[in-house]
This record gives sequence, C-alpha cells and structure tokens, in this order.
Amino acid sequence: MPAPLNRVDTTPQLPPTADAVVIGGGIVGVFAAYYLTRRGLKVALVEKGLIGAEQSSRNWGWCRQQNRDARELPMSTKSLDLWERFATETGEDTGFRRCGLFYLSNSDAELSGWARWRDFARSVGVTTHMLSSTEATERGHATGTSWKGGVFSPTDGTADPASAAPAVARAILKLGGTVHQSCAARGLDVEGGRLSGVVTEHGTIRTKIAILAGGAWASSFCRQLGIRFPQASIRSSILSVSAGADGLPDALHTSAVSVTRRRDGGYTLAISGRGRVDPTPQQLRFARQFLPMFARRWRSLAPGGLEGFRSGHESLARWRLDRPTPMERMRILDPAVNKATIALTHARALELLPALKKTDISAAWAGYIDSTPDGVPGIGEIATLPGFILAAGFSGHGFGIGPGAGHLIADIVTGEEPIVDPRPYHPERFGTSAWGKVADF
Repeated sequence: MPAPLNRVDTTPQLPPTADAVVIGGGIVGVFAAYYLTRRGLKVALVEKGLIGAEQSSRNWGWCRQQNRDARELPMSTKSLDLWERFATETGEDTGFRRCGLFYLSNSDAELSGWARWRDFARSVGVTTHMLSSTEATERGHATGTSWKGGVFSPTDGTADPASAAPAVARAILKLGGTVHQSCAARGLDVEGGRLSGVVTEHGTIRTKIAILAGGAWASSFCRQLGIRFPQASIRSSILSVSAGADGLPDALHTSAVSVTRRRDGGYTLAISGRGRVDPTPQQLRFARQFLPMFARRWRSLAPGGLEGFRSGHESLARWRLDRPTPMERMRILDPAVNKATIALTHARALELLPALKKTDISAAWAGYIDSTPDGVPGIGEIATLPGFILAAGFSGHGFGIGPGAGHLIADIVTGEEPIVDPRPYHPERFGTSAWGKVADF
C-alpha cells in the first residue's frame, strides 16, 4: 500500500490571470499559497498530481528544532508557532501537536554532539534537555534497555503527513484562492526579460509572480529556463504498523530506528538517513558538487536501481510547452520500496520496542528526498528572471519548516519584513563551492 493521503477538492476552471501562481502542491507550496492568499492576493496553486502526494505525505511528520543546522533553526522555531496558529486561523486540522521529541543513545560521540547542540540552542533561546543515564533509561522504559543518555525536546512535535497539505489547501479555497490538481506546469512565458505567465497543460495563467515549489522536479524545471539548480534525490523506504502497542513514546529516535505515533494509533517506522542512490543523468551532472555531502553520509547510502530513470524527475531532456512533459507521464512519484530496508527497519523496531510485536505492518512506501549540495533549501527570487521565485531542495526537512518557508516566500513576494533572515537560503549561493558547508542534521 502507498502512503496514506487525504483528498482535497479541485477548482474546476483555470483562471486567466492571477497575482501569483504557485507551482507544486507539497507542504511548502500550499503554505506559500496560503500566506499569499491571506494577504489579499489572487493566487492559483497548480499541482501535476494530487496535493501532498509526494514527499509531503511520505515523511515521518516531525516538526523539530532539535539538532537543526544553525541556518535552519530560526525558521524551525517560527514554524512551530505557525503550525499552532494555523488551526486557530482556519479551523483546519493538520494533526500538529507539541508532543516532544525523544532521543536515546549509547554512543558517547553522539551524546557529546547533542550536548554541543544543546549549548548552541541555549544561546538562541531554544529549550532542550540532556538526559542522564538514569533519566534516559527511565523515560525509555518501553525499550527494556539501559541507555547512556538521551535528549528530550519538549516544545517540538509532529503533524500528520496524510492530512497536513490537504488541510492547508482547503484553507486556501476558503480564502478564495484556487487549487488545480492534475494540472502540470510545463513552463513559463517571459516578456521583456520578466516573467509574464505560467504555461500549464490546461492553458496559460497570466501572472507576474511564479513560485516553484516543485520538490524533486525543481531542477529539471529550472533547466528548461536556463537556470542551473544543483539537486539530487535519495530514495527512502519506510513503513507503518497498526495500532495495538501501548505505552510507547510519541516520537523516538535512536541510531538503529526511529518511531512516530500516527493519528490512527499505529506507528511510522524508519531508519534515519538510510536510502538508495538511483543513478540519473542529473546526478551525474551535479556529482562534483555533491561529493562533500556524499563523503559525510556514505555509510547510510547504498546503490539503487533504475527507478530514477523510469521516474523522469531528474532528466536532462528539454521539452516543448505544447506537448506532454515528463510531469504528465509521472503524475506522482511513487518509487518501489526497498524490501531489504523495510525488513531491517521492522526487525530493528521490534527489537527496540517489544510492544510492537502486537502490531502488523499496515503499509510500506518509498519517496524521493531532494537535496541541495549543502543540505539547506534554496529560497529566493532568481536574479536572471524577475518574478520567478525558487523554493526547493528542502533536503528531508521541508515538512517541519513548511509553514515558515511559506511565510518567508509570501514576505519576499509582498516586500514585507521577512519572518527570518532570507540570506542563508538564497539560491545564488549555489554558484560557489559548497565544500565544508554541509548542514549538520
């Protein structure tokens, strides 16, 4: 079974004009459209498949500050507040709650790293608690294991990946925005060196602003415009189990496996960082820029197969705007799960938390996690094409910081005071080397 996903209504008719068009209906795209619509702009959101159907519904659901890279931490902190405020503002339920995130370890090196992050976090007003061996073992009693230590971040939480993006899309519709599913954006119209429209498979929307929140498809889309955006994807496989295990933490991370309570009482199980590298033309093109990232994380990665070629999201091909594009041939990226990873994840989870033996596997799925060379997203207007704003490369962190990213995009578009300093995210940094600048996460 694929990752669970709630459905949302589609606006039947494409508008001829809009103040802004958002390309991509993942968590970043919907929040960008939501905050722009709240500010009174006429916004159209176009999605080639279904709202939230790719990585935005295939992640763990963690909304964390803990262990964030310094460049992302301010946006993470703001996002937690925005997750809470969204429900009050709209009456829509994303499943967000500040349940706290719990980390356990028997590695002195890992505990030392967490302690260093704790000291940094204190300097910027973020609360996180290092746990002694006794405290970690007591709080982690469901494991039946003694631990050297751990971390508890009480203000962090989780949201529901199946519900979140659709809930935001419904809020957009309530505010008068439009949401168009099964409507791929094929490219852009440009007049006088400035963006003038978004060309979709169902017609052109005249606009002066377009936000590309295309996830794993963003780099290929940019290539059509002569914009170089280095991006590479990792195929990650995770699973869920049924309800039936009681007394487990809401969100627990260990180096062996991570466990997250789902809204239905079941749990999502995953191995942090574990993934398959499916070779693609785009990966070969950007290989040199990703060497620092690979050097840091090669122990968690393994060679993949031909999934990337079949999916077409990392193609170097050029396409015409009057014919079907790769996005229309692959409406939703739904790559094959790696069965060995699923079996290993499940076995590790049962060993860590014996209560899970009372449950059954309910679903397993895979998704493509798109990354930049430094592991930090690219957000900002492209200087060579005024009116075109990139918001992609969230490197597996996009779900939790989706509200903050969407708010920042709205700030950029409307010229308001940015919610966080936009400079660390600007795509212009990809024109220089990323050596030595890979995110800590």
